[in-house]
Amino acid sequence: MTVIGFLGLGHMGGPMAANLVRAGHTVTGFDPVPEALAAAASNGVRPAASAAEAAADADVVITMLPSGRHLLAAYRGTGDGDGTLGLIAAARPGTLFVDCSTVDVADARTAAAEAEAAGHRAVDAPVSGGVAGAAAGTLTFMVGAREEVFAQVEPLLSAMGGRIVHCGGAGGGQAAKICNNMVLASSMIAVSEAFVLGERLGLDHEALFDVMSASSAQCWSLTTYCPVPGPVPTSPANNDYRPGFAAALMAKDLGLALNALHATGTVAEIGARAAEVYAGFAENGGAGRDFSAVVEEVRARGGDSRDGNV
Repeated sequence: MTVIGFLGLGHMGGPMAANLVRAGHTVTGFDPVPEALAAAASNGVRPAASAAEAAADADVVITMLPSGRHLLAAYRGTGDGDGTLGLIAAARPGTLFVDCSTVDVADARTAAAEAEAAGHRAVDAPVSGGVAGAAAGTLTFMVGAREEVFAQVEPLLSAMGGRIVHCGGAGGGQAAKICNNMVLASSMIAVSEAFVLGERLGLDHEALFDVMSASSAQCWSLTTYCPVPGPVPTSPANNDYRPGFAAALMAKDLGLALNALHATGTVAEIGARAAEVYAGFAENGGAGRDFSAVVEEVRARGGDSRDGNV
C-alpha cells in the first residue's frame, strides 16, 4: 500500500484517484472545487483542506492540473492563494512527484528540475484515453523519467492505466503527448472533411464508413471516435457531442504543440492548420463540446447542404 497525495480531482483526476483507492492505496486529495472534492470523497479519497496538507505525509504526490502555470505555482506555492507551502516544500524528502497534467515540455522539465533539486524524484506522465479511460482504468501513460524512477512509478500507474510507455527523460512524456494529439486533431479534421464531402456527393454515412474503415483511410478518429452519428454507437456524435475530450482541451494541446514547433524550428503545415481550426472552433462556441464536433465547423464553413438521403 502506498500513501498518495492527489491534487486535481476533476473529470480526469477524480476517476484516477478512485482507481488508486480501489487498488488498495491510501489517497488523500485536494481540489479547490468543493463538488469535485466531495465526489472524490464518496469514492474513498480522504479530503484535505489544502494541497500542502494532501502532500505532507505522502509517499507519492500526483498532480492533474490545467496548465504548466498551475503546475509550477502548485510546486512552488506561489499561486493558488491557500496560504500554505508549495508541494515541493510541504512534501517529505525523497517524495515521488508524478505530474499527469498536459503542459508545455519546458514547464515539465522545469518542474522536474525543481523537485529533484529539493531532493525529490520527478516524473511527467500525461495521459491519453479521455474521461472514459480514466473511469475504466485503461488510460495510456506517456512517461518522462529516469530509468530507475520509471521502474518505481510503473506499478502505480498500472492501477490507473492499461498501457505505460517510457518515453525518455524529463519532458519525454509531454513531448509524446503533444505529438500524438497533433496527429489526432489532424486526422479528426480529415475524417470530418471526408464525411462532409461524402454528404454533398450523396453518400450515406454508413456506406462511407464501411468503405473507409476497411480501407487505407482507417484510423482511430474514424473507427473509434467517428464524428458523425450512426456508424460507431459509442462515439460522442451519438450523444450530442458530449465531451469525452473537449475541444478547448484539444486547442490547448495544439497550442503546446505550436510552442514546441517554434522552439525546435520544425515545419508542420498540417499540424499548424489543425491548431488554427481548433482555436477558432473553441472560441466560437465549441469549447465545451467534444473535439469530434469539429465536423459541424467543417460543414458550416461551406454551408450546410447535405443531401436528403443522409
